[in-house]
Amino acid sequence: MYFIGAGGIGMSALIRYFLAKGKRVAGYDRTPTALTGRLITEGAAIRFDDDEARIPECFRDKNTTLVVYTPAVPASHGELTWFRQNGFEVLKRSQTLGLITGSSRGLCVAGTHGKTTTSSMIAHLLKQSAADCNAFLGGILKNYDSNLMLSQHSDLTVIEADEYDRSFHFLTPYMAVVTSADPDHLDIYGTPQAYRESFERFTSLIRPGGTLIMKKGIDVTPRLQPNVRLYTYSATDETAVFHAANIRVGNGELLFDFISPELCMTDVRLGVPVRTNVENGIAAMAVALLNGVTADEMRAAMNSFAGAQRRFDFQVKNDRVVYIDDYAHHPRELQSCIRSVKELYEGRKVTGVFQPHLYTRTRDFADEFAAALSGLDRLILLDIYPAREEPIPGVTSEMIFGKVTVADKTLCRKEELMDILEKEDADVLLTLGAGDIDGFVEPIRNMLNEKYA
Repeated sequence: MYFIGAGGIGMSALIRYFLAKGKRVAGYDRTPTALTGRLITEGAAIRFDDDEARIPECFRDKNTTLVVYTPAVPASHGELTWFRQNGFEVLKRSQTLGLITGSSRGLCVAGTHGKTTTSSMIAHLLKQSAADCNAFLGGILKNYDSNLMLSQHSDLTVIEADEYDRSFHFLTPYMAVVTSADPDHLDIYGTPQAYRESFERFTSLIRPGGTLIMKKGIDVTPRLQPNVRLYTYSATDETAVFHAANIRVGNGELLFDFISPELCMTDVRLGVPVRTNVENGIAAMAVALLNGVTADEMRAAMNSFAGAQRRFDFQVKNDRVVYIDDYAHHPRELQSCIRSVKELYEGRKVTGVFQPHLYTRTRDFADEFAAALSGLDRLILLDIYPAREEPIPGVTSEMIFGKVTVADKTLCRKEELMDILEKEDADVLLTLGAGDIDGFVEPIRNMLNEKYA
């Protein structure tokens, strides 16, 4: 197996799967990261130079090597071009995932946001029960320090269904969850309508006799095959089939009641006590309940759920300072995260460091980003992380910065960030974004622990 774009979170789960199956694994990624370092330790031969001449000899036989790539890799990539020109079988990551999971009962979670936490919750609920599961996740689940779970006896497979490049259209769910469909990836889809239609296409892939669990009120019209059951869920709408009631936040805890046609559970305690996780938890508990997880198993697992890395991820939490890192990179995610923090730490000053992700997303949603970030008490805004894109003339972080209504705001380059933060009197600090801002997490954590020891 040869992986191009090996350091991606979705690709790394596949790499771990094939290593566990005894396959020889190599690949390429653009830059070394903590994740690629762990994959190398686990047995994958990963390189960081795009040079087809240096592909190991044992991976140069088209009859014995399968090549897997992520759509984030440009079509002009040298190694990818070499494999294609020499007749290798080359599959997208999503195609490979679809082939692996096609013979199992896939529990597929799709949505603009919420899918990593929801799929991680489902996996934890099942793992902590007699049902058990396999899982391919889009984040490192802290309870297991991995994004891959394997089972010796369960054919349930939890899958984070990625909508980028229509990747989730290669899946055939047994059960599907749709958490949201707020327009995103307009560089791929073109229009919000086309984006929403891709989710409708996803619902049509649920197997006959399967199940769709969809957040009530989202702008998606399901296209279901015969005998597919449809359930709704919500954290706030009591007309949804599965919903929450009696939500209570205080003293660092969050409790709610889980209401369903079959079961009502009072005083469910969230292991990661933020309001956004009530909605994710309702969806996860609905899936667990429909797959035989008992009330006692669910209650214990919801309380012990530690979350996924970079999803409302507490890095420092003491009487003097709180530091949270979050992957939020869409305006709705930012709004939700900031509101949750303001509720959890009412009356305290919340400073957010945000790194915009992609020129196209910044261009398409600058007003929405500015509105969400205006919920902070102080904003530190970094330059755009380009990922797979080339710069777009006139598109910079200033498009957002100028529209933010918070008076206390700073525009800075990455190289200046640590100097700025060292001079801050931190109270509640957030780092936000899907780019390489995660490289600052450890230095910031160490700085705060030393400064406020």
